[in-house]
Parts: sequence; C-alpha cells; structure tokens
Amino acid sequence: MARELSDDPFEVSTSAVAVGSSTVIDSVLDLPEDWRLHHGDVLVNPRVAFRLVGPRDAPVVAVLGGISAHRYLIGPEGWWPEIVGPNLGVDTTRFRVLGIDYLGGLGSSSTPDGGSRFPPVSSFDQAEVLRRVVLHLGLSGLHAIVGASYGGMVALSFAARHAALVNRILIVSAADRAQVLSTAWRSVQRQIVREAIARGDGPAGLKLARALAMATYRSQAEFAVRFGGPAVRDAERFRFPVEGYLFARGDDYVQKYRAESFLALSESIDLHAVDARQVHTPTTLIAVREDQLVPFDDMQALAARLGGPKQLVEINSIFGHDAFLKESAVLNPILRHALAEQTT
Repeated sequence: MARELSDDPFEVSTSAVAVGSSTVIDSVLDLPEDWRLHHGDVLVNPRVAFRLVGPRDAPVVAVLGGISAHRYLIGPEGWWPEIVGPNLGVDTTRFRVLGIDYLGGLGSSSTPDGGSRFPPVSSFDQAEVLRRVVLHLGLSGLHAIVGASYGGMVALSFAARHAALVNRILIVSAADRAQVLSTAWRSVQRQIVREAIARGDGPAGLKLARALAMATYRSQAEFAVRFGGPAVRDAERFRFPVEGYLFARGDDYVQKYRAESFLALSESIDLHAVDARQVHTPTTLIAVREDQLVPFDDMQALAARLGGPKQLVEINSIFGHDAFLKESAVLNPILRHALAEQTT
C-alpha cells in the first residue's frame, strides 16, 4: 500500500507491505532542492532509494556494502544473503535492516545517466543521505551500522558527523582513508574506463577494469592454488589459466553495472578521508590478514586513532578483500556477538 507522511519536508513515494509481524518498506526519497555536495559540486534533483525489512518496532541496523551493493540485502535479489537473514549475523528476526542505493551507484538513487556529468561524491554524502532516510522514517537513531568495504567508509563518515544517530558501528575491511597502492590500482582501472567511454564503448573498459580489480580483491595464495597450472598454447598465443577467470568476472560485471557508476564510486573510495579521532561511537573492526586493498596494518592504525571504545578482530582468509562475501561462517558469529552487545 502507499502512504504519505504529511509532516515530512521531503517529497516521497513509499510502498509498505506487511508480512506477518514484519514489514517491508521500499521507497524513493526525493530531496526538496538541489544539494551542494561535500566536495562543493551541486547535485540536481537529488534522490535516495531505500528498503527497510524486519519486525515492526525492532531496533534498526543499516547494512552497507561495496560499490556494487544496493538496497536489497536478503533473498534471491539480495547482495548479502549469507550474512543478513533469520538467525544469521544480522538477524532479521531481531532487527529491522535498512539498505540504501548509493548516490552514483546501482539502483534508483541519483546516478549517472550516461549523458550529463555526474559530480564527485564523498562517503560523507552517502552518510548524509542515510541520515535523511533515518529522519524521514521517524527513527530516533540506528542500533548499528554494519559496513563492509566502501560501506565501512560510509559508516565511519556517519559516525564522525552524526554520532547521536548511531549506537555502534561494525566495520569490515575499511579504513579511515584509502591505501596509496590501492589508489594506484584503482587509478589505472578508472583510466581504462574513461578511455573506453571516449571511444564509445564503456562496457569494454569496464570489463577490463573489473578483471584487474579481481586480481586485487583476492589473495596470492588463492590464485596460486586455483590458477598455478601451465599456460596453454592455441593458434593465436599462449593463454594462462587465470585469464579465463578474470575476464569471465569482467563479462559478468558489465551485465549488471554501468561504467559511469564505477567511475563515480571508485573515485569516491580514493577521496575518502575521515578524522578517526572524531569517531567516538563504539566500533568493532574486522580486518583480514590477506587483504591487499585494506592491509591489516591500516586497520591497526585506524583502531589506534579512533576516539571511542573499539575492538579489532583479526581473521585469515585466502579470499582477501572478498572475505566479507565469502567467509559467512567466520563473520556471522562475530557480527551476531557485536550487535547483541547493545541490544535494548
């Protein structure tokens, strides 16, 4: 059913469906005027899409993922169904879960249209649209934010700017600033995409950029085990076992993501910078020893700089930065315990 909040200052179209004792609210929130972003540019006709699922009156946990994530968290269309769901790390029998479509990303929030230039977006801007959603829903605040990869950056930005609206943040593989070597890799990826767009074939560039990115998401150990066999020669050239995997992942990515969105959010990662001393919210950090993109040393340094109570949990995974997508058996008990610490 549709409902209008007459006391809401924003224009909004919301559908809310009751499922037993739970509700699913899926909405696009139109902000009332053009918005000056963190880096000084103006976003015209800003809007943010969000989805809230779970038991009515339960504490709300916002869940944010990497640059390819979106507001759908659970079920067949969800991007994190092994972590978010009944009796999982983010237990949807105990919490309502809130997801958003990132500005510039995949989904129904403001995003590049392939024509006009899309302005640079900060993790602080993503935090601000999350704040707008929280206020629109009439929530007194969030029980927690669970943020993985780029979502962890947004969670840190939210805690730095809007501490009164969140009780705890849980950060998986994200730091207070980008690692310079990781920025180097992403800079090359973005230039590949820009040159392909200039030639009129953005998807071809996105395929190559994603293939290169996959080589940074995973660990040396995994690649050695899976792709350490000899090259095979065909009529054209030698082909290495790892090539098929990388380019297959690139082909898959271009079926569901836009080159322009990749540019916007990849750049946003490298522009990210939060003064960790301003984060006083209780924080659980989960660091992966084999993560090339967010090295363990960077997570240790973040923990030392944080201004509030914190816990650093170390895990090992051959999946490297992708551990948040692959290591549900390890992550579920860690997240469940951390979220239970402040359940009211």
